[in-house]
Amino acid sequence: MSLQNDLTQKVIEAVKQLYQVDLPTVEFQPTRKDFEGDITVVVFPMLRLVKGNPVQIGTKIGEYLVENVDEVLKCNVVQGFLNIVIADSYYLNFFNGIFDETDFGYVKSQSDDAVMVEYSSPNTNKPLHLGHIRNNLLGYSVAEILKASGKKVYKTQIINDRGIHICKSMLAWQKFGKGETPESSGLKGDHLVGKYYVAFDKAYKEQIAELVESGTPKEKAEKEAPILLEAQEMLRKWEAGDDDVVALWKKMNGWVYDGFDITYKNLGVDFDTLYYESDTYLLGRDVVKDGLERGVFFKKEDGSVWIDLTDEGLDEKIVLRSDGTAVYMTQDIGTAIQRVTDHPDIKGMVYTVGNEQDYHFKVLFLILKKLGYSWAEQLFHLSYGMVDLPSGKMKSREGTVVDADDLIKNMEDTAESISEELGKLDGYSEAEKRQLYRTIGLGALKYYILKVDPKKRILFNPEESVDFQGNTGPFIQYTYARIQSILRKAEDVGSSAVETSMDLHEKEKELLKQIQLFPETVQLAAENFSPALIANYTYDLVKEFNSFYQQVSILGETDEQKRNFRVQLSQKVGEVIQSAFRLLGINVPERM
Repeated sequence: MSLQNDLTQKVIEAVKQLYQVDLPTVEFQPTRKDFEGDITVVVFPMLRLVKGNPVQIGTKIGEYLVENVDEVLKCNVVQGFLNIVIADSYYLNFFNGIFDETDFGYVKSQSDDAVMVEYSSPNTNKPLHLGHIRNNLLGYSVAEILKASGKKVYKTQIINDRGIHICKSMLAWQKFGKGETPESSGLKGDHLVGKYYVAFDKAYKEQIAELVESGTPKEKAEKEAPILLEAQEMLRKWEAGDDDVVALWKKMNGWVYDGFDITYKNLGVDFDTLYYESDTYLLGRDVVKDGLERGVFFKKEDGSVWIDLTDEGLDEKIVLRSDGTAVYMTQDIGTAIQRVTDHPDIKGMVYTVGNEQDYHFKVLFLILKKLGYSWAEQLFHLSYGMVDLPSGKMKSREGTVVDADDLIKNMEDTAESISEELGKLDGYSEAEKRQLYRTIGLGALKYYILKVDPKKRILFNPEESVDFQGNTGPFIQYTYARIQSILRKAEDVGSSAVETSMDLHEKEKELLKQIQLFPETVQLAAENFSPALIANYTYDLVKEFNSFYQQVSILGETDEQKRNFRVQLSQKVGEVIQSAFRLLGINVPERM
């Protein structure tokens, strides 16, 4: 429990005793550097309930705390701010309590109620790209944070493996592929299929240009280009179960899945369950029919089925076309219900999807609530902004997408270039160097993306992300490696408890305060579905450690008790860095 939580009840108790008032909350903030104290109670918010001068109120509360709380040494009041000085023994007792605790900050017991986190959910007509990277990193990290906060978590994706876009790649491969396979071409399967998606678009545009040149209006040409009509016919055959089309679909999707698996492994993300749109696209229609009978939906004159959400500030939304076929909303309704059927312990879901789908998820969640599903109250759209590169936007049809595999390789190469310039790799074998470049490059990529609030758009600069100074993954990784070097030189970390009568250096105390914040940071990150809170906490911890490292002698300390404590404290900082980075999917190197 943090110092703030420990003190909250005592301040509430003090106000009750002194003023016969039940204080609902207590507002704290770190004590300003130019005042004496470890933590500050803000008195001003109390004035709504406690009448009087804020300085006098703060003074009386401070006197009560000094008299009744062993850990409070003294207090001072500056205007309406009560600055509290905490005894060193409090922090040393805290440290002794966590020294042997593995995965400090994580909740060890798991809830019986599960949360399903959906992320990635790619189309099988092209490789994963930069946007998918942000999606995967966010979804995976949120899943890990929720687990660390005590939740049971299922990680899933729905693979968009059907539709006209898939048929475009299939048809282009039939026309132009000459039997090319991943084995014969040396291309990853997803790259090979993506190549034919681009080839389709090129042929389609050429046919449109020819039609327009022969006098066909452009809008009509776009609808009547022969290759598009062939793709539409292929989709109809697929839906009818045509053996040859289904066999080709299975073969090419198989190539894509093999390619995706490699990318996921390289990115360090995984899934517990998979859903396929080819299995789920018919789901939801029976639910809509039932909702129609119950008055949740209404039918228009043409036979289409809608829901009226105007009372909620939205509009009317179609859920079944007039011919009885489903729309995406229908499928998503059915898929959500199917997931709870498959995993009855699910009490909530997190959808990691870009912010262009904000409206879609507002409607989806409202419909599920109106249909009476209790778990619909615990649905969350993890909405995120686009990722841009300095070179500009991406277009998959034109083959100008920033490919995920290429970006991962580029990050390794950037890490290699910068590491070689710094000249810190003497004594490393080539295999060790290659592994280190991968660890640094991926760490840089993941941290740069995850340190930003998900809702914000990102301009991703690979070179900037691999900087060994500032708020970057490599800077934090380097600090972790520095700590491991200290531990190797110390040889014996020591396992005995620290004497709580020992005086703490100011930098030791600040570091202990920062460590103490980790468990509540994990909980806060889980509540807000925000890896950025973990990333920036870790940066603050590392800054505090580096300040400690520069101002306090560790291995050179002549007092054996102090030396052992500082080594142990360094070890615990390293463990927290590793635990925090694990939640972000980032590895830490033993040496750099």
